[in-house]
Amino acid sequence: MNGGAPWQKPYAVAIPARYARASERVMRRVFVENVRLAKPPANIRMMHYPDPLASNSPFRIRVNMDKPTNAPQGCVGTQSEEAGKASGCAGCPNQSLCSSGATKLPDPTMAHVKDHLSRVKHKILVLSGKGGVGKSTISCQLAFGLAQKGFQVGLLDVDITGPSVPRMLGLQGQEVHQSNEGWSPVYVDDNLGVMSIGFMLPNPDDAIIWRGPKKSGLIKQFLTDVHWGDLDYLIIDTPPGTSDEHISIVQYMKETNIDGAVVVTTPQEVAMADVRKELNFCKKTGVPVLGYDDVVENMAGLEQPLTACNFVDPATATDHTQHVLEVLKAKAPELLAYAVQLQVFPPAAGGGEAMAKAFGVPFLGRLPLDQKLTQSCEEGVGFLEAYPTSSAANAFSGILDHVIAQANK
Repeated sequence: MNGGAPWQKPYAVAIPARYARASERVMRRVFVENVRLAKPPANIRMMHYPDPLASNSPFRIRVNMDKPTNAPQGCVGTQSEEAGKASGCAGCPNQSLCSSGATKLPDPTMAHVKDHLSRVKHKILVLSGKGGVGKSTISCQLAFGLAQKGFQVGLLDVDITGPSVPRMLGLQGQEVHQSNEGWSPVYVDDNLGVMSIGFMLPNPDDAIIWRGPKKSGLIKQFLTDVHWGDLDYLIIDTPPGTSDEHISIVQYMKETNIDGAVVVTTPQEVAMADVRKELNFCKKTGVPVLGYDDVVENMAGLEQPLTACNFVDPATATDHTQHVLEVLKAKAPELLAYAVQLQVFPPAAGGGEAMAKAFGVPFLGRLPLDQKLTQSCEEGVGFLEAYPTSSAANAFSGILDHVIAQANK
C-alpha cells in the first residue's frame, strides 16, 4: 500500500478466512488471535507464546506495524522508548527523526484523562516499594483528615489484586452504580467518595488473577469513567513496588499535572531499600520530586498506655501486672496516666529522614505504632476525629498539614 512516511505506511497481512476469528487494529499495530499469516513481511516482528486465556488456540500472534520499511533488522520500532537510541538504530536513515520523538503520535487516552480530571485540583499518589508498611492506612486516613477539614475528597484504590480500602473505610458490601455520567463513587460522607475494584467483587474473598493489560484497562476506566465531580484532592492508593498499576497510572495521568507522591516506609533497611527504588521510579517517570515527593516513616515506635501493658518477671515469665498496677495506684497514681513508647524497629542508617535527605525530598515525619490507629482502620472511621488527643494523632495532624501546605504552594 502507498502513502505516508515509511513508519506510517500500512501493511497488508493475508489471513485465510477460515482462521480469521478476531482481529483488532490499534493505532499502528494489529493484534490477531488464532490466525495464520500467508507470508509475513520481513519487517514485521512476530511473537508466538502460549496464552491460557485464548479459548481455542494455545498461540497468539502479535504483529507490530511500527517499523519503517527501510529500517535495519534490529529496529525496536518507532513507538519504543529506545527509538533512535538503541544500538540497532546505528546507521538507520530514520535515527535522528525517531530520537526526536516526531514519529510518536499522542495517546488519545491521556487527553481523555486530562479532560475528565480537569475538575480535580490536586492529585496525590501514595506509594511504597514494600508491602505491609501502612500505605493504605496513610491513604485512607489522609482522605478522612482532608474531608474532616471540609475539602471535597476522592480516594481511588488502584491496588487491583489486593484492594483493602473498602474495609478500611467501613464500606464492605457496597456496590458501584452506573449513571448517565459514568460510574458513581461510593460515598463515606457527602465530601468523601471512593472507588475500588473491591466494590465490584461478588465475594470479597475472591482472588483477582489478572495480567497486566487487564489491570491497565480497569485503571483506564477508573480514570475516564468515574464521575468525581469537583474535587479538591484525589488520593490514589497504589500497590507496593513498581508494577503495571504504577506504570499505567503515571502514563495515563502524564498530562494532568500530578502534584506528586507521598512515599511510605518503615525504619528497617529491608523496607527502605525498596523505597529507594520507588523514589527512583518517581524521578524516571516524571512524577514531581521537588516540593511534593514526601517520605513518611510509619511504625517508627510503639506507644502504649501504661495501664495496657503487661508486667512479667523475665526470669520466670510470671505475670505480675495486677500487682504492679495496684502498687502504682497506691503509691503513685499520677503515673497511671502515662504512656510507654518503645522503639520497635531501630532505624537503619538514619531511617526515613536520612533517606529523604539523601534524595533531596521533604521528610513529612514519623508516625508511631498506635493501637487506636489500627482500631480506626478496622472500624472504618477517621483516626483524627475518633482519637484526637493521642500522640499518634498529633503526629498525623502534622503530616496532614504538611501535605496541604505542599499542595497549595
